[in-house]
Amino acid sequence: MSSLFRYIPSVDRFLQTLEAEDAFAPVPRPELRVQVGAFLDLCREEIREGVLTTPEDLAWERLVLRARAFVRTAVRPHFRRVINATGVVIHTNLGRSILADQAVQAVVDGCRHYSNLEMNLATGQRGSRYAHVEALLCRLTGAEAGLVVNNNAAAVLLVLDTLAKEREVVVSRGQLVEIGGSFRIPEVMKKSGAVLREVGATNRTHLHDYAQAITERTALLMKVHTSNYRIIGFHKEVSAPDLVALGAEHGLPVFEDLGSGNLFDFSPYHFMSEPTVQQVVRAGVQVVSFSGDKLLGGPQAGIIVGHKKYIDQIKKNQLNRALRIDKMTLAALEATLRLYVDPETARQAVPTVRMITAPKQEIQHKAQALQRKLRATLGDLAEIACAPGQSRVGGGSFPEQDVPTVLVRIYPRVRSVEALRDGLLQTDPPVIGRVEDGALCCDPRTIEPGEYGLIAAAMLSVLTRQNS
Repeated sequence: MSSLFRYIPSVDRFLQTLEAEDAFAPVPRPELRVQVGAFLDLCREEIREGVLTTPEDLAWERLVLRARAFVRTAVRPHFRRVINATGVVIHTNLGRSILADQAVQAVVDGCRHYSNLEMNLATGQRGSRYAHVEALLCRLTGAEAGLVVNNNAAAVLLVLDTLAKEREVVVSRGQLVEIGGSFRIPEVMKKSGAVLREVGATNRTHLHDYAQAITERTALLMKVHTSNYRIIGFHKEVSAPDLVALGAEHGLPVFEDLGSGNLFDFSPYHFMSEPTVQQVVRAGVQVVSFSGDKLLGGPQAGIIVGHKKYIDQIKKNQLNRALRIDKMTLAALEATLRLYVDPETARQAVPTVRMITAPKQEIQHKAQALQRKLRATLGDLAEIACAPGQSRVGGGSFPEQDVPTVLVRIYPRVRSVEALRDGLLQTDPPVIGRVEDGALCCDPRTIEPGEYGLIAAAMLSVLTRQNS
């Protein structure tokens, strides 16, 4: 065993070889040296464990191929692009909504150059970063004022801390939702300093339940839109106009957390009724919060709109500084909101809206194109077929409503479907599909035509590598 260590090439030999290759040109030499050293440590460990047992195992031609793959994997970014072939449009694990081209360009411009982030160009004096989007938000929603923070949980926290600290907030028991990561409305409320007063039953809450709960300690009536689940059957909830009317009788504002709020009416596309922000504002709700990166299709953000009287109070809260958005989010959000000035432009240009509303014929054509590409690339390595299936909106939006699609089903002949799925996680870029009924399914709803070749190449690399 000890004699085998002499066959391991030097660090410098690997460095000279890899530095001459274009693929490693962007990698700083110290980092390249560290990764080569890590590869050689692996080789020594394999000798000790009896994995490498002969001088031929340590031949330069073999080791340099392994070193190249090892270093390439080690230096690539940990946070990187993946191909979403799952058919889940707003995929929480895969970055939720992808941005429109206009939003991406706005981020690039905002990062590459200096900007008027907090300068009023009309006066040359210090300005507010929120001014870049507040007028747009008001125009699109009909609200009097608006504010943006870093996510909707922060928006809820800020509203409650401002308007109900150490006082009671009346909420229906059936609306005490839990969102991703085990964050729950009661816990957020507790952190804000507000006191929860839950009313009604899980499935039914009446207007008189709210009325009976109002005391001198009540600060706010709160309505939470259950965007991530549905109660069906024997249930009842109080409408926003009725709650607003009750609040007016007692001099209390109403706050509605829309969760995955949206500015686009999806009902003409055969989706269940989902309230738009505009509808809630028209109902008279004084403060409304919603996410920017779900149905809206923009960057992660928590958007608050409503009556100026309350929004001005929220803006002055010291927490606002800790929860504010950065220039990249601001740039992407403004560009996204501008697309909504014309709903048809939003439908075509905002990827989330475009994918959700894509007509069946378009999905069929995409599935057939992907099928042809995979057949041409994989040949006899797999059987490729198209079949009806279901997409999901995801992101806690339109729960339990499947969206008809056409799946491209891949049945590998040389390895198990699980091995293909797992192997695709290691390709560059990784391809994320789903396994159903013995096939790896790719849903073209969330795949762009320019990604067909990448998917085919990734599958070819996995199947040929595993079959060798």
